[in-house]
Amino acid sequence: MPFILLKCDECIPERMKHIYAYDPEEEIVPLCNSNTVPGDLTERGCAFAGARGVVGGPIKDVIHMIHGPIGCGYYTWGTRRNLSDNDLHRRYCFSTDMQESDIVYGGEKKLYKACIEANEEFPHAKGIIIYTTCPTALIGDNVEAVAKKVEDEIKKPVVAINSPGYAGVSQSKGHHVFNVTFYRYIRKAREKFPEKCLKEEEKTPYDVAIIGEYNMDWDVAVWIPLLEKMGCRVVTIFTGNASIDDLFKLPDVKLNIVLCQRSAEYIAEMIQDGFNVPFIRVSMFGISETTESLYRIAEALNIPKERVDEIVKEEMEAIKPQLDFYREKFEGLTCLCYVGAPRTWHWIMAMKDLGIDYVVACTTFGHEEDYEKINRNLKKAGIKGVIIIDAPNELELEEAVKTFKPDFMLTGLKERYLFRKYGVPTINSHSYERGPYVAYRGFVNFARDIYKAVFHPIWNVLREGEKKFELRSG
Repeated sequence: MPFILLKCDECIPERMKHIYAYDPEEEIVPLCNSNTVPGDLTERGCAFAGARGVVGGPIKDVIHMIHGPIGCGYYTWGTRRNLSDNDLHRRYCFSTDMQESDIVYGGEKKLYKACIEANEEFPHAKGIIIYTTCPTALIGDNVEAVAKKVEDEIKKPVVAINSPGYAGVSQSKGHHVFNVTFYRYIRKAREKFPEKCLKEEEKTPYDVAIIGEYNMDWDVAVWIPLLEKMGCRVVTIFTGNASIDDLFKLPDVKLNIVLCQRSAEYIAEMIQDGFNVPFIRVSMFGISETTESLYRIAEALNIPKERVDEIVKEEMEAIKPQLDFYREKFEGLTCLCYVGAPRTWHWIMAMKDLGIDYVVACTTFGHEEDYEKINRNLKKAGIKGVIIIDAPNELELEEAVKTFKPDFMLTGLKERYLFRKYGVPTINSHSYERGPYVAYRGFVNFARDIYKAVFHPIWNVLREGEKKFELRSG
C-alpha cells in the first residue's frame, strides 16, 4: 500500500491519505486542496495572503489598500522578495485600520475616504487595488460599489478583490480569486481606458506576456534578455515588476508564457478563451528545463530553432566552469523540498542537473495536477522511493528529516530556522537567499547558495560538538 501513516500522525490517522511513497508503477496522488484535519496544525496561508501577498502584491505602481484590521497589513513588507524599480512598491502599508465600531456600523465610508486620501498623498500611483479581509467580508461591505465610485472620481483603475482569508482551504484560493476578478475587470475596463491597450499598429508577431512570474530577486532581469535575444518582445508580466497600465495589454499579445502553473494559469486560460491568445507552460528552473522551454517558445512563435541553438551554446559556455565545479561537489547529495506547489516539481529536474536526488517532496497548497507533475518529473529523473507529503505539519517534517536524513532542505520562509537547529542546511528556494535563480546564469547563483549552505564550516563545528557531548554523556 503506497499510502503511509507517519508515527507522529497516529493520533490523526486521516493524515495517512495525504502521504505516500512514490512508485513509478502506481498512478497515485494524495488527498489535497482539502480542509485541514482537526488536530493538524497546518502551515498554510489564507486566501487573503494568496491574493495580496502572492499575486497582487508584485504590481509596483498601485496603492494596495487592505480593507480590514491593521494586523492584516503584515503582508506588506518583507514577506516575499518580489522586487521592483518603483519607489512606491513595498515601502508603504495602506489599510483602513478597521476598529470594532467600524465592524458594527460598516466600513464603506471609511474605505472610500482612505482611498481618496491615499490617492491625494500619492498622486503618482497609477491606480488602487482593494483587498477585503475576513471581518469586512463577513459584514458585507460592498467594496465593488466603493471601487467604482473612487474610480469615477480619481480617473484611475480601481480593482476590488474579494479575498477574505476564510474563502478557501489555503492561499491557493486567493490566487484563483485575484486571477478571475482581475480578468473580469480588465475585460470591461479596456473600454473605459482604451489608451492603456496596445494599438494595432504597435503590435508585432513576437509579442509575449509572462504569466506567473513574480520577480523574486530580479529573476526577470535574467530571462527577459533570453527572450529578447530570441526576437520576442515582452509586453507585460503578470505580475512581477508590472505596471497596472501594462497589464491592460495582456489580451493584446501573441503568446502567454506561463511559469507558475498554480497561481496564474487561471488568467492565461481565461484570456485564451476570451481573446483567443494561446498560452504555453514552461519551467525556467535548471538547465534541462530552461533549454526545453526556450525551444517550445520558439516553436510556438515560429522562431528559427537555430537562434535558440546559439543562445543555449552561449549561455552554457558562460557557466560551464562554475557548473562543473558544483556538479562535482554535489554528486550523490539528497534533499528534502518543501515549498508552495509548483516549485516542488520545478526543482526536481534542476536538482538532477546538479547530481542531487529528492528523498522527500512536500507542498503547502498543491492540487492534484501538481502531484501528477511531481510524479512525472520523478519518473523523468529516474528517482524512486520518494516520500510525498501534502500540506505537512511541523511534526511530519521533523519525522521526515530524522528518518530520511537529507543532506539539505529546499524550504520557504518559515521552516529553515527550526531545521538549522537540527543541523540540516537550508536554502530558501521560495524567495531566495541571493538570487536571481532562473535560467542559466540564475541557476549558477542557486548552485552557489546550495554550496555555501551545505559546505559551510559551521556544520563541522556543530558535529564535533555533538561528538564531544556524546562522549561526556556516555
